[in-house]
Order: sequence, then C-alpha cells, then structure tokens
Amino acid sequence: MTRTVHRKARKVRLWRWRSNPLRRRTDVVEAWLLLGLWCLAAAGGAVVGMVTAHGVEQSLDDRRAQRHPVSAVLTQDASDEAVKATSSDDYAWAKVRWTAADGSSRTGLARVEPGIKAGSVTRIWLDRHGNLAPAPVSDEEAELQGVVLGAATAVFVCVVALPLGWVLHERVDRRRMAQWDSEWAKVGPQWGHKTG
Repeated sequence: MTRTVHRKARKVRLWRWRSNPLRRRTDVVEAWLLLGLWCLAAAGGAVVGMVTAHGVEQSLDDRRAQRHPVSAVLTQDASDEAVKATSSDDYAWAKVRWTAADGSSRTGLARVEPGIKAGSVTRIWLDRHGNLAPAPVSDEEAELQGVVLGAATAVFVCVVALPLGWVLHERVDRRRMAQWDSEWAKVGPQWGHKTG
C-alpha cells in the first residue's frame, strides 16, 4: 500500500502580481486598489493627524495670547463647603473684585483655591475685553492635547478607509463571480454528456 504524505500548503505572497494562467484582470485590479487604499489611508491619516495637532496647538496658543492675569481681592470666603456644592475639582467659586484697565472697580465670580479667606489676594484671568475667563492651558498641556487629538483623527481616518476597502473588494468580487458564471456557461456543456 502506498503511503500518502500530507504537506502543509505554502502561502504564496504577492500572488496577484505574479504571472499565472489562472490570474484574471480583476485580481490585478483588486490588488492595486487595495494597495492604493492602504497607502492613502496611511498617508491621509498622517497628514490629517498632523494638521489637527497643529490646529489644536495654534488655537490654544491664540487663546492663551488673548488672556492675561490680574490680581484680585476676594470679597467672600472660599470655603470647603462651596467646593463640595459647586465644583468637581480642586477649585471653589467665590466673588472677587479687581481693577479694570480703565481704573474702574469690577466684581464677579471666579474660580479660586478653596479655603482662602475674604480679603486675600488671588490671581484671576481676563480676556481681551476685560471679562473674567478661565485660566489658559500651559504649553505642555496644549502640546499634549494636540498630540492626542491628532492621533485620534489619524486613527479615525484609517478606520474610515477600512469600509471603503471592503466595498471595493465586494464590487470587484461580484464582477469576478459574474465573469466566472459567464465563462462556465460557455465551457460547462463541453465537459460532459448530458443524461436524460
């Protein structure tokens, strides 16, 4: 009795570009479309990510340039109870008074450190119109936000490209199956005798 040797099939890489009598034009088209799509996703994701990161950093830098710090005096205590009731982080809301650029006295609610007493001096931030504004982010925070949002948009662009590749693959596959059906309709009857 003859012994059969089972060998594991070897995966052929880049088979769509190799010369092969069974290779069809749709195989080559599919290969080039998918390669182009992957390159477009990688390059597009990198470009969109860098543009987003730069835009976020530029926006935060502009916002920082439009704000300036001013010394203000607390007109009420910033108690720990106020922190629990009105804030979710390490700041409390308290009334403050400051002198505007025109010399007039202004008051408003500002975020201050909890626990400081009325009459204490604190730093607040004003926008270019002299209104109270939140403190701007630092250079490091702006860079971090830019990197995180840039990376997220780069990944998003790549993920959006995947369904496009799937749609292209399905369309080429349908065309390939239609070609096989038409060729089988021509060749199939020549292969055997009809019974009946």
